[in-house]
Amino acid sequence: MKEAAIRVNGLTKIYGKTVAVDNIAFEVKTNSITALLGGNGAGKTTTIAMLLGLLLPTSGSIEVLGENMIRSRHRVLSRMNFGSPYVDLPKRLTVRENLRVFAALYGMTDAKGRIGQLVDELDLGDFIDRPTGQLSSGQSTRGALAKALINAPELLLLDEPTASLDPDTADWVRGYLEGYRDATGATILLASHNMGEVERMGSDVLMMKQGRIVDCGSPKDLIARHGRQTLEEVFLDIARANHSSATATL
Repeated sequence: MKEAAIRVNGLTKIYGKTVAVDNIAFEVKTNSITALLGGNGAGKTTTIAMLLGLLLPTSGSIEVLGENMIRSRHRVLSRMNFGSPYVDLPKRLTVRENLRVFAALYGMTDAKGRIGQLVDELDLGDFIDRPTGQLSSGQSTRGALAKALINAPELLLLDEPTASLDPDTADWVRGYLEGYRDATGATILLASHNMGEVERMGSDVLMMKQGRIVDCGSPKDLIARHGRQTLEEVFLDIARANHSSATATL
């Protein structure tokens, strides 16, 4: 079994009387693409925020790339990144200027070279010097992906990475991410509502509902276990039924 890039045990986040994440445990293998699925309010965003060190858990432990994120996140933050088309970059800055800012934050020594590489790989040339506030939704999505890749992360956390992209471009981005994983040995944790995307990319799936992990396994295993034809049908089964929580070791 591959070494775990992420280990979570007993992770809980409570806001007042609301339990957003309820005592979950899971592992994500190094060099895997693992999907974190669940409906709105399932706890995915809160879980990702705790993995990034943006939120402190109410209880439980988080280990990322061998480091305790609660005590020692400063040792690992430079080795990971997050991308979402729903998180706006400063709109008055151009895409290039935004990437320069994030390259500086990550302490990169060859920011110009890395930005040039991403311009070529992600086809940003037509809008790299355009203010981000003037981009189309598809261009914004590609710009957000470039930001997430600026430091060549070992662990990449992505929220809906192909949102707003046309089918052809979305397919290309999926292929790019798979190639990035293969070339670098990186680990990708992917939150997505696109079940076809998850079936294609995900080696493992974590299903969340009401703050708990209610099922886990490979897409094929989940489809077989639920007696369904597609992962979307499995997702709907879980969303519409009651399930007990599971401990997920993938």
